[in-house]
Amino acid sequence: MDSAPDMAGPRGVLCVSGAGTEIGKTVTTAAVAVCALRAGRSVAVLKPAQTGVAAGEPGDVAEVLRLAGGDGAAPDAVTGAELARYPEPLAPETAARRAGLPYVSAREGAEAAEKLAASHDLVLVEGAGGLLVRFDDEGSTLADAARLLAAPVLVVVQAGLGTLNTATLTAEALRARRVECAGTVIGSMPAAPGLAERCNVADLPRYSGLPLLGAVPEGAGALPPPRFFAAAPGWLAPALGGNR
Repeated sequence: MDSAPDMAGPRGVLCVSGAGTEIGKTVTTAAVAVCALRAGRSVAVLKPAQTGVAAGEPGDVAEVLRLAGGDGAAPDAVTGAELARYPEPLAPETAARRAGLPYVSAREGAEAAEKLAASHDLVLVEGAGGLLVRFDDEGSTLADAARLLAAPVLVVVQAGLGTLNTATLTAEALRARRVECAGTVIGSMPAAPGLAERCNVADLPRYSGLPLLGAVPEGAGALPPPRFFAAAPGWLAPALGGNR
């Protein structure tokens, strides 16, 4: 079944996946967090597996907290957690195996999200790369974690050529696994979109069967946090707590 979160924005657990990698998933996660914070909700951000970041370096969770904490009004309203970190920028299963480090499983991710949901209005679970990237040697994925949680998945997509295919494949994979599809968000929309980008805004819902719930501007992650906090609701639809 495909449906969007309620019009006041999501509650409970929302998983954030990509139709690929390096397409704005972390910045989109931060924008959803901002909308919830502006509505007075507490937010937790969970990254089951962080790859490509050395020990002591800021990862995706730190970036979400930096951007979402831009108003400075409620520093404790948004928290974050990582379950595992691997130094090489690879799929979590591959990165863990090469580093000789323990895997993290979809079940562990789901259990951590459930614990956070007991004390937060919204838990955002950000995956690594695309939907079916493996966490462990048993092949578990973010889709499996979402199914265990009975949580919807928001799919972040690229703006240009290729996105109709990858968005549709991701939507079909979610449906095949009976995982709820919340919708799609363009993770990095150029300020001067070309023909493909303009057409994709109309075509993405037709191809994927999912609502397009927003478009985050290219370079949004480079904004000063106060500007990011002020602007984020204008990028997202009311189903994600925005006013687009």
